[in-house]
Amino acid sequence: MKVKKLTALVMAGAMMGTMAMSTMAFAEEAELPTLDTIVLGEDYTDLEATIKVLTHRTDIVDTVFAEYIASFNELYPGITVEYEAVTDYAEDIKIRLTTDDWGDICMIPTNLQKNELADEFISFGEKETLDTMYVMLNNFTYDGQVYGIPSTGNAQGVVYNKKVFEAAGITELPKTPDEFIAALQAIKDNTEAIPLYTNFAAGWTMGAWDAYVGGSATGDPDFMNYGLVHAENPFADNGEQTGPYAVYNVLYEAVAQGLIEDDPTTTDWEGCKGMINNGEIGCMVLGSWAVVQMQEAGPNAADIGYMPFPITVDGAQYAAAGPDYCYGINVNAETDNQIASLLYVKWLTEESGFSYDQGGLPICVGGEYPDVLSAFDGVTLVVDNPAKEGEEDLFGNINTDSEVGLNMDNTHVQMVLEEALQGGKTMEEIAAEWNEAWAEAQADYEVEVAPYEYQPMGAAAEDEAVEETSAAE
Repeated sequence: MKVKKLTALVMAGAMMGTMAMSTMAFAEEAELPTLDTIVLGEDYTDLEATIKVLTHRTDIVDTVFAEYIASFNELYPGITVEYEAVTDYAEDIKIRLTTDDWGDICMIPTNLQKNELADEFISFGEKETLDTMYVMLNNFTYDGQVYGIPSTGNAQGVVYNKKVFEAAGITELPKTPDEFIAALQAIKDNTEAIPLYTNFAAGWTMGAWDAYVGGSATGDPDFMNYGLVHAENPFADNGEQTGPYAVYNVLYEAVAQGLIEDDPTTTDWEGCKGMINNGEIGCMVLGSWAVVQMQEAGPNAADIGYMPFPITVDGAQYAAAGPDYCYGINVNAETDNQIASLLYVKWLTEESGFSYDQGGLPICVGGEYPDVLSAFDGVTLVVDNPAKEGEEDLFGNINTDSEVGLNMDNTHVQMVLEEALQGGKTMEEIAAEWNEAWAEAQADYEVEVAPYEYQPMGAAAEDEAVEETSAAE
């Protein structure tokens, strides 16, 4: 009996070993393509798969996305695409990613650390190669591999109602924080509109303010991934109405001076779209992705405009530009589903027209810019440079450990509103707390810290020109 059992175990072990070798061989044969190698409409046309896409765009899942699926299926009839719209996407996706079977394509959460990307998503290809095809790939690139492809690009500014501004007597768009607060006061004094609608209750909308602390507030493409990491007291008031402090202080002063809705806890995200379209709201601080939604929320699309965030650096205006949510493909999905997902992401990026239709910056190199960004003529768009080699994880680590949470959560921005509303801490006191926590995290990672001077785009070239002129003289 013992001999039979031993023989059976040996045979089972042999079979398991054979199966393992077969699986390894299949894995080696089933190497995934990269986006740059795929030719839409020619490759994998016989593929059959059903893929699930998690999306935050609850407003267009049954309309625009349904049309996209029909068009995509003209090329790939064997691929079934199913969307799941998630209302509280920013929070829900954090939980969903703790499992392996959340679906096939998602919009990558902004709180994910770069060194975690390969554990969650497949690579779309090498950045050096994909840079020739797409823009704004830095956010989700790690060790030279791209794990996230932008769905659209955003220029960071302020969506506003042109007629409300006109009725308030605002003849020129504000370019500084002081001018902006004065414009909000004019709206309050001369119209029935809410000057600045915060969308506090929605939560995630407050996170929009973080998007302005880099390029828009400094003009410096190295500030986010180098300046913040190495700067001494980066959130302090520099006295020039620039930098992160100036951004959050705009919110603080607008709240403190009663230039927002009466009760921020009752704001309504979906309702605000129709309100600004009908002239009940003067402006909202949101990325350019919001413009089309506001235009389509009522009969007054022509009244909706978009302007740069009101900060001027050394006489020039800048606007942070970067990707909106980026597509990521589940590393744990079946191989056929991963390939089908690659095909769909490539089609969405290159063929759907989504970025242009949503008023976003083009994702493909040489793509067309939408008309909604006409007010940005003369404004320099700033795309953050990647971190220096060896420092790829530093910003994320300091940002997380300090619990400031830039572009990760909304609590720090919501705190600014709450303190201003209650007459609690001043903006200076809030900034001091952030600086203290930031400094402790910098020390933990032994970061070399020093005063940091912004280097706005174009400034270096201007300095060189001055030096050459001086030398010639």
